[in-house]
Amino acid sequence: MKFVFFSPHFPANGTEFCSRLHEAGATVLGIGDAAYEHLAPRLKNALSEYYRIADMEDADQVLRAMGHFIHRWGRIDRFESLNEHWLEQDAAIRTDFNIPGIRRDFVENLKHKSKMSAFFRKAGVQTIRQHKYVDRTGVKAFVAEVSYPIVIKPDQGSGASNTVKVNDDADLDTFETTKRPGVSYVAEEFIDGIVLTYDGLVDRDGRVVFAASHRFEQSIMEVVNTNSHLNYYCLPFVDPAVEQAGRAAVKAFGIREKFFHIEFFETRSDKRIVALEINMRPPGAWMTDAINYSYDMDVYREWAGMVVNNKVGGPFTGRYYTGYASRKNHIRYVNDHQAILAAHGDRIVHFAPIEDVFSRAMGNAAYQFRSEDFEEVKAIVRFIQDVER
Repeated sequence: MKFVFFSPHFPANGTEFCSRLHEAGATVLGIGDAAYEHLAPRLKNALSEYYRIADMEDADQVLRAMGHFIHRWGRIDRFESLNEHWLEQDAAIRTDFNIPGIRRDFVENLKHKSKMSAFFRKAGVQTIRQHKYVDRTGVKAFVAEVSYPIVIKPDQGSGASNTVKVNDDADLDTFETTKRPGVSYVAEEFIDGIVLTYDGLVDRDGRVVFAASHRFEQSIMEVVNTNSHLNYYCLPFVDPAVEQAGRAAVKAFGIREKFFHIEFFETRSDKRIVALEINMRPPGAWMTDAINYSYDMDVYREWAGMVVNNKVGGPFTGRYYTGYASRKNHIRYVNDHQAILAAHGDRIVHFAPIEDVFSRAMGNAAYQFRSEDFEEVKAIVRFIQDVER
């Protein structure tokens, strides 16, 4: 298999994906804007060839890189970036070069939250009531149906960027004067709940061959908007209701040979599962590593084996709760790094700074830690994020 990996150097876990592809027997070809000498040694070892371009947003440069690879290596079997930002470009390249995977005619269903709802309904999964933002009058009519608060977000995009909670008419007026021109927005009912994810692998026959789940008790929207720190937990099990809804969504979207990351609300009042959005990529914010720590596995290797040979090992059994707790440079914390290591070093499995482009949501640096005791993991989060008052 000849696999072109777009932007293998960024984010950093691209090295893991490329390395596992190489180990699985694929010929891995990279396209990126970093100088070859700046690539990590393990990434260099995994790549059979690397083509540097000056501007990764320039479609003509990407096409020239693909033309070079095809001339040198023959037919390309797969093209992936595993990154939300490049989803449309990935689909365009697959379409232009007849490469298997998501094509240009389907990608809009994955980029626009307004289009996702139809697939969740097809799956029989309850979804958030939504209204396409055209003007204030239309949103007021929507508010009359669902009541304040509501959430307004870009129809296209990932994460909580430019997402706001609107509590009353005054907040709506503020949004009207500050919204970004040329951006299409949707208004959604506000759901009071936690986020439970359904993350995993679906093979080329459409079978879910591995799944895990993460629990977010914070609102990512509030983390981003208040420039606060983030925490979440990888669970050693998948809630049956999330499993049922997630499998139905995977089938409805027709996903094949992909990582998937699906977000659901679990309502606080009655524990209903309500679909939020779907992403055809690995989960971000170190969640792939959290899966590895919780299940004592290598999800990068399993993904590569699925892509190259349509095989995944296992079954994998969850053992640990893995916590993630970030810190922000502008926040003063009670416990410094040495105190954290002294108190919980035997539970900490990873600590690293975070790239600036991700820091607003993920933090400036973060810890990962695990235990078979959920209460212990939650206590470590509190210790790491204890703020001076």
